[in-house]
Amino acid sequence: MNLTDYLEAQRLAWSERQFLDAVIEAASASGWLVAHFRPAQTEKGWRTPMQGHPGFPDLVLARDGVVIFAELKSEKGRVSAEQQKWIAATHGYLWRPSDWKQIVDVFA
Repeated sequence: MNLTDYLEAQRLAWSERQFLDAVIEAASASGWLVAHFRPAQTEKGWRTPMQGHPGFPDLVLARDGVVIFAELKSEKGRVSAEQQKWIAATHGYLWRPSDWKQIVDVFA
């Protein structure tokens, strides 16, 4: 296995959290503003404070008048019906670690 294949295999094994961190780092390094809302633990479990429709995308990115909505999932992560609605309504992206080249191209 060459280095490129090894790195791709490592990337495909990323958790959603590892993937999120990598995407945020790549976006920031490319000059994008990044917004991500982290859940907090409450008496009723993990919750993300929000008002409105559930399923809001993981990331909102902006640069030079362009706004991107992106839902991030691990390779095996499932997209909820609510998340699908947001992706469709915003013409957003559904990104997985296997989409890394496309992500980097979008940030260029």
